[in-house]
Amino acid sequence: MNRLKAAVVALVGASAGLVTLSGGGSPAQIAAAVVAGLAVGAVLLAYLVRIA
Repeated sequence: MNRLKAAVVALVGASAGLVTLSGGGSPAQIAAAVVAGLAVGAVLLAYLVRIA
């Protein structure tokens, strides 16, 4: 179950990075988007675990 949770967080982070990459972002912007995406993914996961 923990691996699935980590995969969900990683998927959200990678998605944010890929969207930034496709928009022509610089490497710093892509890295910032991945970090922000991981943070958002962690918050989303915490919310989903709480309501389940």
